[in-house]
Amino acid sequence: MESLWKLLYLLEPAPITLIVTAVAVTFGAAFRALNYGKEMERNRDFSEASITLDRSQALMIPVMSSISLLLMFYLFSSVSQILTAFTAIASISSLFFWFSPYVAFLKSKFGLADPYVSRCCSKSFTRTQGLLLLLCCGTVASWLVSGYWILNNLLGISICIAFVSHVRLPNIKICAMLLVCLFVYDIFWVFFSERFFGANVMVSVATQQASNPVHTVANSLSLPGLQMITKKLELPVKIVFPRNLLGGVIPGGNATDFMMLGLGDMAIPAMLLALVLWFDHRRSRDTVTLLDLHSSKGHKYIWYALPGYAIGLISALAAGVLTHSPQPALLYLVPSTLGPVVVISWIRKELVELWDGPMSILTDKVHQVDV
Repeated sequence: MESLWKLLYLLEPAPITLIVTAVAVTFGAAFRALNYGKEMERNRDFSEASITLDRSQALMIPVMSSISLLLMFYLFSSVSQILTAFTAIASISSLFFWFSPYVAFLKSKFGLADPYVSRCCSKSFTRTQGLLLLLCCGTVASWLVSGYWILNNLLGISICIAFVSHVRLPNIKICAMLLVCLFVYDIFWVFFSERFFGANVMVSVATQQASNPVHTVANSLSLPGLQMITKKLELPVKIVFPRNLLGGVIPGGNATDFMMLGLGDMAIPAMLLALVLWFDHRRSRDTVTLLDLHSSKGHKYIWYALPGYAIGLISALAAGVLTHSPQPALLYLVPSTLGPVVVISWIRKELVELWDGPMSILTDKVHQVDV
């Protein structure tokens, strides 16, 4: 009974905010991926179409992730500044991708003039896009200077959305293969890596802070205001929330601790959500808006996968509270998201169709353009 009382700590502001944020990001990334795919299909701009994973690529993701994890475990301190620089560049691009549709909507809604100012890499570049790019650069620069956790989360969310939009799963067969492999990957590196490498590799890498190259450069040049630049940075490969958010404190930690969730624990389920969203759209051919999704709640696979994600995430956090140890989130998220989709599609006799893949039409068009 005492253990069950500990679960009340999930009602603290930090875990609630983490859960709400993760669910919103996962759904938002899937929804953005769907609309990005529709935009590419509508404009027939397949030169920028998303990468659709095949079987070999799906199997290589856990392998390459394991290699990267080990390299980070042993060499992180040596390459952290390079990683920070690459992350900053990727974050600028991801932020630009994330906010571009909203800027275009506002421009259209208010009839704002947006003249072209230059052409770069055979593409037109407008004044509004230039301003957005400056804003994205300013956001990343602020993160490099302050290392503030909200900015870290903002960059991490943008990277997650960009990844899910550009890397697609073609069908449930490839999806199940990838999720099962990552299911095993997550369990091994969290629960068993210490037996082989002397430390919990996943936790060690997730909690390491990178050296800030901006601080290094400013220090070498003896620039003023050096004390305002943070020496260490949390890389935006995870979202973090202070345990004392709004005054709440979870037992087992102090006021400076953070709750964290890896981007993969949002991006991988979001790829499944993007797949079923595309399947729902292919079947109904409805206009894809949030209102349409809500009005068709009982008929869309997304409304089985999304609650499953929330249940899996809550289960992972509950297990962490009860055991006082890090948990592999995919241990809970894979069954809770993939399971309902497979079961419901089998009951509806649509599993074979979903197994073949709703992305096939777009993929065929890409091949036609290549030919």
